[in-house]
Amino acid sequence: MDKLEDLLRALLHQLRAGVRTKFNRHVSTGDLLSDRWENARECGFGEGTSCYDNVLVLGDVKVGRHCWIGPNVILDGSGGLVIGDYCSISAGVQIYTHHTVAWATSFGRAPIDRRSARIGSGVYIGPNTVIEMGSEIGDGAVIGAMSLVRSKIPSRARAWGVPARVIAIGDEAPPSAENV
Repeated sequence: MDKLEDLLRALLHQLRAGVRTKFNRHVSTGDLLSDRWENARECGFGEGTSCYDNVLVLGDVKVGRHCWIGPNVILDGSGGLVIGDYCSISAGVQIYTHHTVAWATSFGRAPIDRRSARIGSGVYIGPNTVIEMGSEIGDGAVIGAMSLVRSKIPSRARAWGVPARVIAIGDEAPPSAENV
C-alpha cells in the first residue's frame, strides 16, 4: 500500500508541476485529473463550455455554448435553470431554484418552494454572487462581486450590492464611488 501511495503522490506532484509551468496556477486534485470541457459535455452543456470538477450541478440545468463556469459554483436546477451562451460564472457563484424555508419551518408539512431562474447570453456574474430562485438576468448584464440577485435584472444592466440594484444600463458609465 505504501508503494501505491508513493506512486500516486509522485504522479500528483508531476501533474501539479505541469499545471504550474503551463498555466502558473495550482488546482484541486479533481481538476488535475479531469478535463473541464469534458465535464461540461458530460453535463450536456453547450459546445465550448468549460466546467470545473468541483462544480455542484443539481437537477435540470441547461447551459449554452462557450460559457466558463468557475470553481466552487453551485448550479441548482431543481426548479429549472437556463444559462445562455458566452456567460462567465465566476468562482463561488451560487444559483438557486429552490428553497426549503417553508418546508423546514412547517416541520415538513409545506412543500419545497421551486421556481426557475434564467441567465441570458453574454452575462458576467462576479465572484461569490448568490442568485435566488425566480431571478432573471437579461442578455449582456454584468453582476458585481458578492451581490445578491433576488429579482429581474434587465439586459445590458450593470448591477451590484445586497440586494443587487441596477447602477447603469447599456453603454452608460457607472457613477463614481462617491456618488453611489
